[in-house]
Amino acid sequence: MWGWLIVLGLVTFLRLVLVSWLPLSPDEAYYRLWALAPAAGYLDHPPMVALWMRIGMFFAGDTAEGLRLMGPVSAAVGTVLLVKAAQIWLSFQQFPAKKALESGIVLNSTLAVGLGTLLMTPDTPLVFFMVLLLWSMSHLLSGAHPAFWLLAGLSAGLGFDSKYTALLPVAGLGVWLLVTREGRQWLRTLWPWLGLSVAGVCIAPVVMWNAAHHWASFLKQGGRAGDWQPARMLTFMGELLGGQIGLASPFIFVLFIVAIRYLFRLRDSFAQLLLCMILLPMAVFVQHATGARVQANWPVVLYPAFALSVVCVPYRWWKAACILGVAMFVVVVGQALWSPARLSPHFDMTLRQMGGWPAFVRNVENQIPAHAMLIADEYGLAGELSFYAQNRQVLAVEPRWQFFAFPHSTCGAEGYLLRSRRRHDLPDPAFFDVIGQLPDILRSRRGVVADSYAVYRVRLRCTEGTAILEETALLPSYRY
Repeated sequence: MWGWLIVLGLVTFLRLVLVSWLPLSPDEAYYRLWALAPAAGYLDHPPMVALWMRIGMFFAGDTAEGLRLMGPVSAAVGTVLLVKAAQIWLSFQQFPAKKALESGIVLNSTLAVGLGTLLMTPDTPLVFFMVLLLWSMSHLLSGAHPAFWLLAGLSAGLGFDSKYTALLPVAGLGVWLLVTREGRQWLRTLWPWLGLSVAGVCIAPVVMWNAAHHWASFLKQGGRAGDWQPARMLTFMGELLGGQIGLASPFIFVLFIVAIRYLFRLRDSFAQLLLCMILLPMAVFVQHATGARVQANWPVVLYPAFALSVVCVPYRWWKAACILGVAMFVVVVGQALWSPARLSPHFDMTLRQMGGWPAFVRNVENQIPAHAMLIADEYGLAGELSFYAQNRQVLAVEPRWQFFAFPHSTCGAEGYLLRSRRRHDLPDPAFFDVIGQLPDILRSRRGVVADSYAVYRVRLRCTEGTAILEETALLPSYRY
């Protein structure tokens, strides 16, 4: 066990080094602005990713290392907790105790979790709190003090505060309480209800924020449940399957599916709990894919439970599965850092998302007149400009900014609007009067163009009594 802890420590150190080398992705740059404008909720997600970033910024400043610090740290702690949960479960099974290590190794070998330790997204804290929930339940079902229900409720609530998909495995836990004999015995005690109360306290700020903002976040995310395009069902199903084969890695995906079969063979309460926490969310994702797209990262909420289930699989080829997963991670990160394969952005996600941002913003500052305001009407680009630009005022213009506590612009403000050429449209005349145009500016990495940006000199159009100014935000462009 000590040997594996040393390996985990070395892996965590390597991840902490890598986070400082990779440019911020547009979503990360956007979440950084959340951390600079603390709130109990945001349009896109609950606030935990902003808190995760804020903690890292406290220790390492407003830098890539600070923004991503909690990724490797929470992954290391979560790995230990997952292995401990597996050890507790295996103590009641006919499997060697050393198989508990498989759960931690498999989870870290998935491409989703490997990249999730380097790039800060809402899935990063979500995975950690799902692991904490499983660890709490393993103690409860092993006969530990019922007070672990309070920790389970805390994990469920903070998981919800990370991403709304946490509701799915927590709903699976609720099903287990209702349909199993041991679950119903627990319901006759006060402890699960106290845990539910703790979860309610945790999610209350998010609910209150939504209530104060016309339920904006709930409607944005929950509204997807009503999507219905049956003619594209096969396409959506293929995307769901392909996304999981890619994010889990092919052999680990097969391992996850095989693990479900072995869970059915076991009769203990924890295996039944894992089945409920896996199968109910899977059914929801499959049902959603019959009429709408399931984003590839949504099922990542299930990966901790899947990885824990792997310990009941007797096959030894899990090592080959993990080797392939790690190899895929090395290829993706290597491409992001050194671009050994000169691929177009259509095929290279790392180029499309992270390629060339620092150099691009330097070019923007060099080609746009000094002290002129930079304007973006796309949140990811606005975040990148805010992070990498030095001594420039950055104005974001989009309806989402009305939910942030940033200062607004003034009528008639002028600046230079940058827009990706991929958008194939002109600046919105409801927001801007175009009064000039500069040559396009390219964003590239090692000579391969990731994107080109049109540069318009614009004046913000607004009249007294309009709501346009409320949809602008003057973004901070400084570093702590």
